[in-house]
Amino acid sequence: MAHTTFLAGGIASGKSTVARLLHDRGAWLCDLDQVSREVLEAGSPVLESIASEFGDDLVDRDTGELNRGELAARAFATPEDTARLEAIEMPAIRERLAAILTSSSCSGAEPKLTIVEVPLLDRVEDLLPLADDVLVVTAPLALRRKRAVGRGMTGEDFDARAARQPSDEYLRAHATHVIENDGDAAALEAAVGTWWLEVMGE
Repeated sequence: MAHTTFLAGGIASGKSTVARLLHDRGAWLCDLDQVSREVLEAGSPVLESIASEFGDDLVDRDTGELNRGELAARAFATPEDTARLEAIEMPAIRERLAAILTSSSCSGAEPKLTIVEVPLLDRVEDLLPLADDVLVVTAPLALRRKRAVGRGMTGEDFDARAARQPSDEYLRAHATHVIENDGDAAALEAAVGTWWLEVMGE
């Protein structure tokens, strides 16, 4: 079974770039957002439970599709509501992710490394036992904001998104390894190479 690394980082930290660099080295990428979407597909038992808990109007009567934006508005309104959603969703996500990570058919040849991209690490603490290690990509908040604005995001949008994400302190506390992405592209690639050598031994 491949070595499994959970990859986390705040918005505009460079997490996606690190994922691409690792993919270039042969890692197989698994997006936890996609896993979440799969367990909430039309007609799934999880979707039915969520509709029962948060409102049948969340599901389009014609297509059976979930209104994710409205679910987020309701489920993240209070910590209690968030806990209710996670109690329904997380067991199914864990089961699905475990099946993916233990399946030999996830790629043509079994990879040496599987990278699971984790949008919000604090939402998936229950899944951490599935990982061999946790790699966190960090950068100063001001630099991340500058990068995001440079890509077309408004400063206000960045601030709102960043405020909803785990702090760097939280990420560092749960990390096995940390890559500081406060330099240029060459420095980031070198840091990824150092991590690869340390963890994969090559």
